Amino acid sequence: MATAFTANPDADIPQTGVTRYYDFTIARGQIAPDGVERQALLINGQFPGPMIEANWGDFIQVTVTNNLADQGTSLHCFKFQVGHVVHMAQPTGTGSFKERHHTTMAFHRLAFRASQFGTTWYHAHYSAQYSGGVVGPLIVHGPSSRSCDIDLGPVMLSDWYHKPYEAIVENVVGTDIASLPPHSDSNLINGKNSYDCSLITNGQVCHPNAPLAQFKFESGKTHRLRLINSGADGVQKFSIDNHVMTIISQDFIDIQPYQADVVTLAVGQRTDILVEATGNPTDAVFMRSILVGGAPCGLADQPSALAIIFYEDADQTILPTTTSGVDTTRCTNDDLSLTIPAFPMVPGPADVVANIAINLTINETGHAVWTMNGQTFRANYNNPILLLAKLGNISYPTHPEWNVYNFGENKTIRIVFQNLIPFAHPMHLHGHNMFLLHEGPGAWDGVTITNPDNPARRDTHLLQALGHFAMQITADNPGVWPFHCHIAWHLSGGLYINVMERPADISEMEIPDVMAQTCRDWAAYTNTTVVSQIDAGP
Repeated sequence: MATAFTANPDADIPQTGVTRYYDFTIARGQIAPDGVERQALLINGQFPGPMIEANWGDFIQVTVTNNLADQGTSLHCFKFQVGHVVHMAQPTGTGSFKERHHTTMAFHRLAFRASQFGTTWYHAHYSAQYSGGVVGPLIVHGPSSRSCDIDLGPVMLSDWYHKPYEAIVENVVGTDIASLPPHSDSNLINGKNSYDCSLITNGQVCHPNAPLAQFKFESGKTHRLRLINSGADGVQKFSIDNHVMTIISQDFIDIQPYQADVVTLAVGQRTDILVEATGNPTDAVFMRSILVGGAPCGLADQPSALAIIFYEDADQTILPTTTSGVDTTRCTNDDLSLTIPAFPMVPGPADVVANIAINLTINETGHAVWTMNGQTFRANYNNPILLLAKLGNISYPTHPEWNVYNFGENKTIRIVFQNLIPFAHPMHLHGHNMFLLHEGPGAWDGVTITNPDNPARRDTHLLQALGHFAMQITADNPGVWPFHCHIAWHLSGGLYINVMERPADISEMEIPDVMAQTCRDWAAYTNTTVVSQIDAGP
């Protein structure tokens, strides 16, 4: 599918009659993506995991086998406007907000419709497990507002830690406040970079001059690259030496193209770019992604990741010598006023408004927890809220830690976040594209909207340090939808709410039988096994 679209991309889903099948096995394995050896969580022995690929309107079926002997896991396909795509597997999946966990040595099958097109990714949604390696790209081909000659596919950008994720989580939710936030050790492009082995102090094995990811350009051709920040914490600044990028899509939304020399991606965000190969056939240049320095956007010991672009006649035995002078310091989204959706939509008046203040507090036991309106989140794996709502249980006064915001039957929902802390937060909402009404430092005036006749839409937005972010959704997708910071360590600390949408319709939904069976399997597993839940859980 390569033609430009004129229909509503959120509504006019084609009927293809095609199902794409994938089999994933999650297990531990030893890897050295930047030259430093460590144990990681791998999908089919790979990091990043295999690419899921489909056409707009196809169904996708993924069978997950969990070979982790001591943990559940879950898989979140980020993000489709159909419900129930996060499923758990016991040790062999997990979730507490909508679905359930997979258990040890079990398998689970999830199926969903490719109801939107563009670039996204999948990852584990159990504790901070995805930061240990359970991630991969997911591409849905569809119509485009701009054509290209060559689609180079996903470019996954991720900060990387040499410690196992469990050890980092234990520290993050512990009482050693002075050691926070954690530093990433390295930065990767498509799971590769070369770490400076002289920095190793803990005895880990480090292989110098580890290979870099490589890409090929053809002179005179236009190339599409699908950028994905699949990291745990850091904000990425992406650029290509001596080349200008044309931004054509953000998250699942095609936009009116504009040019830039650097692209900002917070964790969870995706940006599709077009790059014209204006160099000579013998050229080779560096592709770069740099983690923004400073605590507000994450700390990294080696923040720069490199990859190589070889033109068709370049000598591939010689490293490029190109340099870059782009600005990589700004710890905010790229300008909202530039992001104009190709298919226009106007947000209606808000039926209900929720004001939510984000803060970091020390609880009575001396642990740091993130709060929304004074309440931190903690999952109960044995009580998925969607299933409770299906049974008519939509109020939880004895469980404030579930952080459920019941918006009733309202047709439009507006949420205004106020960040009281000097740390940025990539806020991700499941199941919806958000209208991004306004952002900025301090508090919102409650009136000003950027591009009010066609504001930016996406599913993840970076709430700046000590700033605000106002968003709105159309309540057209009944369910219980997680809305959370996508920094793994903040999510572990409870920075998460559940958005309950149209509960009367939830009670009429058809919940797949496999979910009930997965719940029974998980209950049986936890009846005989104590599940270690050291953090908030989602």
